Amino acid sequence: MQASRARLFKEYKEVQREKSADPDIQLICDDSNIFKWTAMIKGPSETPFEGGVFQLAFSIPEQYPLLPPQVRFLTKIFHPNVHFKTGEICLDILKNAWSPAWTLQSVCRAIIALMAHPEADSPLNCDSGNLLRSGDIRGYQSMARMYTRLAAMPKKE
Repeated sequence: MQASRARLFKEYKEVQREKSADPDIQLICDDSNIFKWTAMIKGPSETPFEGGVFQLAFSIPEQYPLLPPQVRFLTKIFHPNVHFKTGEICLDILKNAWSPAWTLQSVCRAIIALMAHPEADSPLNCDSGNLLRSGDIRGYQSMARMYTRLAAMPKKE
């Protein structure tokens, strides 16, 4: 547990130092618990998520970085690899392809890449996956854009 605290503290210092280096990701550590983090990520450009800001919740195990963090979307998103109700993310690096070389920042980068390049063959959201697998790209993008507008964009007064 001491090693994981040290690692997380090191990542925290890096995030503070490089805030402006990656404008698409804002990582925030819980004030009272270094094992709880949130992230705000910007939807990738030229995707239905463009213009949206999505909140992620990180729950980090005491064995980190030997075990991956648990990450889920708090913001609703229509994506084949994200469970619509729970926000669970199907991404290999969060499961069997995890490596201690990954950081919380690089996990956010991988999630942004997944948003831009969905894997319809391993869906957690079957409706979304079925649209893509059947070739209805327009239908998928339309639904994803609608949910981005509803859940991930600031409300205009």
